[in-house]
This record gives sequence, structure tokens and C-alpha cells, in this order.
Amino acid sequence: ACEDYKKTRTPAKLASKAKKIYSDFIATDAPKEVNIDFHTKEVTKKNIVQPTLSCFDLAQRKVHMLMEKDSYPRFLKSELYKDLLKQTQVENHGYRRRSQSFTSTGLLQTQAEFTAWL
Repeated sequence: ACEDYKKTRTPAKLASKAKKIYSDFIATDAPKEVNIDFHTKEVTKKNIVQPTLSCFDLAQRKVHMLMEKDSYPRFLKSELYKDLLKQTQVENHGYRRRSQSFTSTGLLQTQAEFTAWL
């Protein structure tokens, strides 16, 4: 959502997209609320009053940092990932081809589950 937002060029669309992203992902009890601290939420809330292309940068950095340090390592240790890895290895007769690392159909099918798990 943030990367698409950064491609927005008109001020009217910028404002409407900023409000939508905030209500969907940042606001307390948002339907797809991301795990960020109170300070970051408040800064972001102030930023969207007069939205700019960078008004979600802090929140985006926090989410990436949390994913890198917590969610992604937990995912790599999860049974979901381990089962998928075994399935991929069996399909490739025990050989893992680099080009299929994260483009496996099985991995793409688990995207919705992984997003919910975050």
C-alpha cells in the first residue's frame, strides 16, 4: 500500500489514499492493523493531516524492522515454512533450484496465511 501511495501524483488522491492506508493499517483496531508503537502511530497520524509522499516512511521502516528481526525469523522456524520446504524439495527430487526459492506456487498460495500470521 505504501509503495503504491508513493506513486500518487495528485494532492486529492494523496489525501484520500493516506486516509485509507491509515484507517486500514495504522489506526487502533484497524482491520489490517500493523504492529507499531504508539509514538510511530501518532507521528503518522500527524503526517496525514497534510500528506506528503513520505508521510508513512517512519511506519514503513518500523514494520520492515520488526519483520526482519522478529516475524521473518519466526516464519523460517514455523511448521508452515518447514512443510512447504519439504514439499518443494520432494517436487524437485531433493534438489533445490535457486530460481524457485521464493517463486514456488506453494509459497505463493501461503501468502494469505502468512499475512494473517503477521
